[in-house]
Amino acid sequence: MERVVGTVVRGLRCPIINEGDNICEIVVDNVLNASNKENFAIRDKDIIAVTESIVARAQGNYATINHIAKDIEDKFNGDNLGVIFPILSRNRFAICLRGIAKGANKKIILMLSYPSDEVGNHLVDIDLLDEKGINPWIDVLTESQFYDYFGKVHHTFTGVDYIEYYKSLVEEYGVQCEVIFSNNPKTILNFTKDVLTCDIHTRARTKKILKANGANKVYGLDDILSTSIDESGCNEAYGLLGSNKATEDTIKLFPRNCQPIVDSIQAKIKEKTGKTVEVMIYGDGAFKDPIGKIWELADPVVSPAYTLGLEGTPSEVKLKYLADNNFANLRGEELKKAISGYIQNKDSNLVGSMVSQGTTPRRLTDLIGSLADLTSGSGDKGTPVIYIQGYFDNYTK
Repeated sequence: MERVVGTVVRGLRCPIINEGDNICEIVVDNVLNASNKENFAIRDKDIIAVTESIVARAQGNYATINHIAKDIEDKFNGDNLGVIFPILSRNRFAICLRGIAKGANKKIILMLSYPSDEVGNHLVDIDLLDEKGINPWIDVLTESQFYDYFGKVHHTFTGVDYIEYYKSLVEEYGVQCEVIFSNNPKTILNFTKDVLTCDIHTRARTKKILKANGANKVYGLDDILSTSIDESGCNEAYGLLGSNKATEDTIKLFPRNCQPIVDSIQAKIKEKTGKTVEVMIYGDGAFKDPIGKIWELADPVVSPAYTLGLEGTPSEVKLKYLADNNFANLRGEELKKAISGYIQNKDSNLVGSMVSQGTTPRRLTDLIGSLADLTSGSGDKGTPVIYIQGYFDNYTK
């Protein structure tokens, strides 16, 4: 019988994961249990996606404000500190900022990008900049100037005045905080030569600019807790990037050493079913909210680890292009056979080909990770493992 369903995505419910749990065994057991109860077969090229959160929890990859403070103090020696380009997030940055403030014995100059942060959280509507004649690429604003121009601004979704909120977190530790607004990394060097850059995806460029223009000490969030401090958790590749709030004084870090985990899950499924599935760990998806203008990807990568079959990008053709162009004179079964034949004989590399225009030229892990993130959500669904079937199928299968 001809299949009438393509890709199927299932969110699998799992027990609450705690430190020390065997994440590989739990994932495999839950996949097999779901397969049995929901009556679906494990097939070659199915995909198991595991959220980074439960991996980090099983690893016990946590740190406290005190751990962050000690690393900041060791790296900057208590001098005036520039903290630049943080994202506006209580979950992602508030605990980090408290640790930074505790480790900074003198003044913090907090430089915020505007009109929005790196992932699209807006401090001010861009239309207001036009109305006030402000050019965010060249104009530097003080806190008082910002309020004079725009008044108190509260985040669209959270209702938080992040200027006031972040300043209060710093001052909680008896540290003076001066807030400025600029999109040019070099601006901070007019205030201090010691800089902690907190941007995520542009961090390498920011560090390079600062070092080339006379900065003294330059670190990024990826350099803080890149090694363990007093037996804390850490992440060698990303440091504090990808961390989020666990308690009022604790963060959960991005998981570390993930490749053995995905490889082990793949091997255990093979052992128990004879099928070769692909496995990935995923964090934030890579998509943008058209209303709030927020780009979801606050993690440093969508996927910190994945099995080999998920490497690369899709190589797909656009069915409607074939139907409207190559086979415009065909209909019904004849059209179906013609398109199927074209797909079966398509080139392995379609880069630049007109027939692939409009398909999605993104990494498989970014696409699948986004699909998994949207399925699991960030709230109380309780489905941290996503099982995907038929993703690699096409019209001919």
